[in-house]
Amino acid sequence: MGRDRFRVQALRMAFVTASWNPLGEAFYRKLELYEMSWSIRDGLRDSLVAAAPYGGPIALLREPLRHSPSSRPQLEIYSASGIAITSFPWKSGPVVHLGWSVSDELLCVQEDGSVLIYDLFGSFKRHFSMGQEVVQSQVLEAKVFHSPYGTGIAIVTGSSRFTLATNIEDLKLRRLPEVPGLQGKPASWVVLTQDRQTKVLLSIGPELYILDNTSCTAVCPPGLSPHAGSIVHMSVSFSYKYLSLFTDSGHLWAGLSNLQEKLIEFDTKKTDRPKQMLWCRRPKSQQPSVVLMWERLLLVVGECNDTIHSTLTQNPIFPVVDVSFLVGELDGVRIINSTNQELLQEVPLVCQDIFKIASMAPGALLLEAHREYEKSSQKADEYLREIKEQNVLEKAVQQCVEAAAHEYDPATQKSLMRAASFGKCFLTDFCSDHFVSTCRELRVLNAVRESSVGMPLTHTQFKQMTLQVLIDRLLFRQFYPLAIEICRYLKIPDYQGVNRVLKHWASCKVQQKELSDDAIARAVCVKVGESPGVSYSHIAAKAYECGRTELAIKLLDFEPRSGEQVPLLLKMKRSHLALNKAVESGDTDLVYMVVTHLKNEMNRGDFFMTLRNQPVALSLYRQFCKLQEQETLKDLYNQDDNHQELANYYVTVSYREKRLESRLSQLQNAVDEYNKAKNDFAAKATEEEMRLLRFQRKLDDEKGAGLLGLSLQVTMETLLSLGLHKQAEQLYRDFKVPDKR
Repeated sequence: MGRDRFRVQALRMAFVTASWNPLGEAFYRKLELYEMSWSIRDGLRDSLVAAAPYGGPIALLREPLRHSPSSRPQLEIYSASGIAITSFPWKSGPVVHLGWSVSDELLCVQEDGSVLIYDLFGSFKRHFSMGQEVVQSQVLEAKVFHSPYGTGIAIVTGSSRFTLATNIEDLKLRRLPEVPGLQGKPASWVVLTQDRQTKVLLSIGPELYILDNTSCTAVCPPGLSPHAGSIVHMSVSFSYKYLSLFTDSGHLWAGLSNLQEKLIEFDTKKTDRPKQMLWCRRPKSQQPSVVLMWERLLLVVGECNDTIHSTLTQNPIFPVVDVSFLVGELDGVRIINSTNQELLQEVPLVCQDIFKIASMAPGALLLEAHREYEKSSQKADEYLREIKEQNVLEKAVQQCVEAAAHEYDPATQKSLMRAASFGKCFLTDFCSDHFVSTCRELRVLNAVRESSVGMPLTHTQFKQMTLQVLIDRLLFRQFYPLAIEICRYLKIPDYQGVNRVLKHWASCKVQQKELSDDAIARAVCVKVGESPGVSYSHIAAKAYECGRTELAIKLLDFEPRSGEQVPLLLKMKRSHLALNKAVESGDTDLVYMVVTHLKNEMNRGDFFMTLRNQPVALSLYRQFCKLQEQETLKDLYNQDDNHQELANYYVTVSYREKRLESRLSQLQNAVDEYNKAKNDFAAKATEEEMRLLRFQRKLDDEKGAGLLGLSLQVTMETLLSLGLHKQAEQLYRDFKVPDKR
């Protein structure tokens, strides 16, 4: 009976392991990702190709079929499944290299050192230059790389000098030292990122040099045969931790990128330079390998010096001209040609344990037990009893869950997850959190892997890139409904999920030139509503950047926070509307901000006329002027013909004057204004103040009494105390002081 059981198990496992190839103690497999949706009649030959990692988009710069002065290359952008996103004729200069940034922007490096940046949909974003000296010497070769600082670019020029920028978002060009003996470009070179430092490793014949900021140092790979010949190809791993070298005699050397340890040395018996050479390894890899590709051959060389030979798939219509393209990934290598796309990767250890022929691993037994259970076979009980006797049921469940995460086929995933679900029913204190989260993650991954979306992410890549980055990439590609569904399904907080999607959607919506301002404003209002965390001012700012000022104003009407409305209105030069909004808000700081802006923007007459139409703003500005700008206050009263306040202003100013003549002059101005305001009492009182000042000055000059500036009452008291009764009597008569006082 045991033999029959193993025979049945072997037949079932053979279906899964049919595409496995042994490499040392590990296995490698090819997963069919897509039948490409594109229609490329002449294949990928004569095209510059750039494919972004993590299942990113593919860019092709295709030369015209007939080379004529009027024909132009065609730049085409596709999803990873080959669905066309955009296409346009290339009208700029000759392109040396294409690459993708971490935010899915296409970088086009031209011969003259200009780097043109486009978004996924072919819209030009910006450009920069790799240095003025590059214009003369021209770019011979370029590479786009990713470092801890962001997306970087390195170039080698016709003058054999290297220039690199480690982050295109914060451009700082570094010109590396000269390489002695280098003419033109080196036979091969790569960019290394080690210890947060970016260096260039290059080969001249059999010699290797490392270029850093200050020096050029010769290095020697440990264990490389002196008879290996000239180094013609180099490659670094996805993590920059490993390096591989290929020589013109067919020798392959691989080891640590710090050149401290050799891992592989192998004679490929092929002297022609491979078209591409990439590392194929995964985290916790048993058997990392180097993948070399020639015209029709794919060679995988492992640490154990075992190899896998594979013939590349050819387009049956054009079997001679079709070529393939390799894309390095975190846990494998994607193989793209004109008809299909595959993922070459080391089979994860847990999958090997479960699916290996005649495996007795706990997960393999649980999977078989569940299959027998579905057939209502008593053998299910036998398998379960065997697992329980070994006390490994919990491990079996964990293995099935982990293996399901690494499988690409939904049917295999379901089979493993159902087996795990079956097994955990017999566990009393099993924590299902990992099981539930894996189910959710697989559902999300299967959704984005669909050909219509075209993001062939593995579970390992997904965990590395994080959910937030996945949502960002869906937003870049404008898959808004799918992004919202994922956010809701995974119960992401609104501010990180749905609201962020709506904000991005609205920002793109305002750029649709074929729709009217009213239509867009209505659509945004209906979709966004009062979602917390979505700022209408941010959307309006995007509309203004696109030259749609009226749309921006309509959108700002939905913004409930005046503090967000007003600054943008000022930026759009809608100062009067900004002032209205500030006054309506009741926020004095906002009003002051707008008034200050208006004062700097307008001439004085227009400024005062504008304030006259806003009494609240005018009143606040007067309060400000009383404290800060007295002279402006006078102009305000003059503008309004407000004689009463203008007279009060002169009185106030008079008491700041040190010289008596100046004070009397200001008081006389006040008398004139009081008369114009028909305020006889104030005019008479001011005139009496002037008389008192003159009297005080006269006595000060004659007697040195120090009376200037005192009130009438205090002046009389001082005169009496000094024995100047006659002068006190004169004041009593002149100012008609009451007898009682």
